Amino acid sequence: MDTILLLTHAEADGSLPKAALEALSAAKSLGAPVTAAVFGGSVDAAAQALAAAGAAKVLTAAGDAFAQARYATDAAAAAALAKASGAQIVVAPATSRMARVAAGVAQRLGGRIDTHVTQLVNEGGVAISRWYYKQRIEATQRRKERPWVLLVDPGAYPAAAPAGGAAPIEKVEVAAPASRTTVAGLRAPSSGEQTIKPEAKVLFVAGAGWTKKQADGKPHAEEAEQLILGFIRSAGASLGSSKSLVDQAGEGQKVFEFMTHLNQVGQTGATPRHAKGLSTCCHGEEPHVVGWRFIRERRAVNLDPNCGWARGKADVLYVADAFKVMEKVNALLGAK
Repeated sequence: MDTILLLTHAEADGSLPKAALEALSAAKSLGAPVTAAVFGGSVDAAAQALAAAGAAKVLTAAGDAFAQARYATDAAAAAALAKASGAQIVVAPATSRMARVAAGVAQRLGGRIDTHVTQLVNEGGVAISRWYYKQRIEATQRRKERPWVLLVDPGAYPAAAPAGGAAPIEKVEVAAPASRTTVAGLRAPSSGEQTIKPEAKVLFVAGAGWTKKQADGKPHAEEAEQLILGFIRSAGASLGSSKSLVDQAGEGQKVFEFMTHLNQVGQTGATPRHAKGLSTCCHGEEPHVVGWRFIRERRAVNLDPNCGWARGKADVLYVADAFKVMEKVNALLGAK
């Protein structure tokens, strides 16, 4: 059996990203002992979390040079930890920081890399599952080349729970490469209400029907905004959108102020992994539904009984006016 390494970074506060514990679950599913490795400015808490979650051994690389997310320093630390472990399979969480350097690390190790991994299996050797062609085709693949670096998509596995482990923790000395850049601080763009919530149990998706003419022959975009935001706030739900809705700005139509292309779910958008999903005013055509592939329970509200959701793409379809449905739902939530 190949030796296995879980490779990750620590957060700015020294904690461990949840995606790292999910990737640890993926690595442990192969049925062999897993060495873990973590780098960052301060890694003590992250190392202890990995040890408690079942890692057989934990390697660390810490220092001020590795506190900030830079390609040069991150790649150097990650490659040094992987070499020190001697692992043939390197599993990493697909965080933005790891995704930025993983290909370079694979090249420095003389190995290969695969991204967007959703499952690891041991069937006489390590194999992975991942999606191709805009999430329409699932493939199982193997590689002979080693080391093999695997980026596991967040949400594909449950986070590894503390099991009372006490793995040995070993520090690896890494010489930080000279850097020509200095991080002076962080500057974020101004933004409105947070509507994308990866940890939410419910995904609420709005379609273009919310901005179209209603039964009285007039659009009610302002009322739609209040109903949608009311549900997002009351239910603690995450907000998604069909491409047709977020694209309406180019057509001169009303677009919700809190909606951007980052909310887009589907063939050219995101594929979130929430426990439940509720689609409203969206026809459930194939490009929309592709993004719902990992939603475990799907429900939809649409006035058309012959829409795509009715063709086996939703567990339950409510043939009703979404305005009236969500008004009643918000009233019930507000009464709690």
